[in-house]
Amino acid sequence: MTDGVEFPEDPGAFAAERPEAIGGDRSGRGEEPVYAVGIGPGNPEYLTRRGARAIREADVVVGFETVVGFVGEEITGEALCCGYEDEPEVLAAFADRVADGERGAAVLMGDPNHSGYQFVGKLESAVGAPVRVIPGISSLQIAASRARTPMEETTFVTLHKSGPIEADLGRLERDVGDRNLLVLPRPFDWMPERIARRLLEGGASDRSVWVCERLTHDDESITRTSLSSLAADVDSKEETAFSDLSVMVVRR
Repeated sequence: MTDGVEFPEDPGAFAAERPEAIGGDRSGRGEEPVYAVGIGPGNPEYLTRRGARAIREADVVVGFETVVGFVGEEITGEALCCGYEDEPEVLAAFADRVADGERGAAVLMGDPNHSGYQFVGKLESAVGAPVRVIPGISSLQIAASRARTPMEETTFVTLHKSGPIEADLGRLERDVGDRNLLVLPRPFDWMPERIARRLLEGGASDRSVWVCERLTHDDESITRTSLSSLAADVDSKEETAFSDLSVMVVRR
């Protein structure tokens, strides 16, 4: 396998550095772009037709093993699965295939525009050219629908990323009570219980909370609770009660 690529120090910022080229191709010369496809929350009925077509037409598809598994029936080329440890080597192998003229697509959970830019940045640095994003349906959109919290009246914050999150927590503290909150927790150090305690310690009054897990799957679960009930569990439980596929909704 090819030696691993060296990722930018902040892959998310690298991905967001500039808009996509008009037409979305890699070079402006009409070459076939590499696609970063949002596959939705995991239920194949929420994969968009455009995303499915990009996956089917790809000679090589790359992504984390669990993500690739959700769209296995759409893949007609070869799948390259990675984890966090071998991500540089697998993306380097993917980039080599694309450089040799093969059509490539990367698959990401949900919508790449929601917590996906770190992977998009790593992908873009590996292939050495811009990548075209095909948005997907996010679990955030499903959660907003379930809890009836209009997006235009909602503050969205993702904690599901590496690096500092203090500014993100500050946005939640600022907007709680005035706006609905949609939060992607960070497994497993900033889960709903700890987020609730932080909001209450910041001066928030008690609020209704929905914790939505594995949305659109057969085992979907929604816990209706409150900030105070969640915060009370921080010290009484060694581990969170919720899975890493959770969305936290704090109603206004």
